[in-house]
Amino acid sequence: MKVTLLAHTPDPEKIAATAAKLCYSNSGIGSLKDGLTEEKTESFIDMLVSIGHESVMEHVSFTFGIEGISRACSHQLVRHRIASYSQKSQRYVNENSFEFITPPEIEVEPEAKAEFCRVINEISESYSKIADILTDSHKRRFISEGMDEKTATSKARKLANEDARFILPNACETKIVVTMNVRSLFNFFRHRCCNRAQWEIRTVANEMLKLCLQEAPHIFKYAGPSCVSSGKCPEGKMSCGKSSEVKKYFSEFIKGSTNA
Repeated sequence: MKVTLLAHTPDPEKIAATAAKLCYSNSGIGSLKDGLTEEKTESFIDMLVSIGHESVMEHVSFTFGIEGISRACSHQLVRHRIASYSQKSQRYVNENSFEFITPPEIEVEPEAKAEFCRVINEISESYSKIADILTDSHKRRFISEGMDEKTATSKARKLANEDARFILPNACETKIVVTMNVRSLFNFFRHRCCNRAQWEIRTVANEMLKLCLQEAPHIFKYAGPSCVSSGKCPEGKMSCGKSSEVKKYFSEFIKGSTNA
């Protein structure tokens, strides 16, 4: 797995503080940044978080490149609707000999791993066979309709991929570019940095948070699972029961990330 910060709003903390200052000032927009020192910016952000005024955080966005994750993980990721996504297409990208993600619990059990790999290999072979059969069928039809062979072959393969992908597993590796504003990231981290989140998306969320902390430490020092960001767990009886350990972990995590 690899998570990369591709881009973000310049001066993210100052932009959030500037937007907030407008809400509480008669100043013209051109002068809002006047006197907005780092100390005053941090003070503004502390105030905003303390009163729950997160709407100004929507003016700041971060774009990430995420690769080496499973389709099972990306399906969870795209459920966070206030975001923009661009994902590797299984319609246009040939998945012959596709890469796949092996869950850690399967990786450490030889018998389970052997069965897992056996099924993956069978799926890969079947995908190739189905795609080849469909490609030949589509190609013959296109040529009979007067299309030249090169164009017919290219179009036939794309159509074949559309249907052959139906047998690809959740383990299939994918890549995705994600853009979220800070308010959406706060929500994402509350849900996906939580101990109860699935292991793979929790790892993605922690890597994203680490990158955010390096660029906007004053904003994201308040981010993390709910027991960290709001001080309480919303899971009720489903709680992991380890909030004190999680709080200690993220306290050290935030310090380590901002000092990186």
